[in-house]
Amino acid sequence: MSPPLQEWGVPAGRAELAVLAVHGRGQDPAFMRDTSMRFGQVPVRFFAPEADGNTWYPLSFLEPVERNEPALGRSLRVLEDSLVGIARAGFDARRVVLWGFSQGACLLSHLILTAPRPVAGLVLLTGGYLGTEPPLVQGERFLRGVPAVVRSVENDPWVPRDRVEATADVLRRAGAAVDVRIDPGDEHIITDEACRSATDLLAGAAARTSQV
Repeated sequence: MSPPLQEWGVPAGRAELAVLAVHGRGQDPAFMRDTSMRFGQVPVRFFAPEADGNTWYPLSFLEPVERNEPALGRSLRVLEDSLVGIARAGFDARRVVLWGFSQGACLLSHLILTAPRPVAGLVLLTGGYLGTEPPLVQGERFLRGVPAVVRSVENDPWVPRDRVEATADVLRRAGAAVDVRIDPGDEHIITDEACRSATDLLAGAAARTSQV
């Protein structure tokens, strides 16, 4: 059984969307909560799991997938349990945005590309798919029209630009409407522009949900 999710934001009964917020290595849900304050007023409720030891898997995401097992499998189960909890809170899959930073973005990229499901949007900041080869997209364009914000910086110390761009390409092949941007810099950070773009995605997804 996964530990309880940390929650914040608009009460579930009034929120248009749920956001599964997944932190990076050495972080915890408080980092995601603090970052979400940079999004301004959005009609969403955030749900954040916490990694055991603040790390979702032990090695670089560029290593062969099997080298990050069994921790990777356990962490993916935490995300699956989190999505079940979000559904129980009243949000069906098409009202859920997946948002991750660093290891969290890598884990969510792996989840959505290896276990396809409907979602309202993707915000993947400084991360990419796990392993040495891009995952085979399962299901024809299963992300058709889903907005995806993909962001990083040019010389991030942990996440190569080419892996971020390759991840964006795989998402496009799955049908997502990908907005990818790589800014100058060499810090492992979430830029103000990334926060603005995430805010725009959340606002747009919330508006579409309210019209259904």
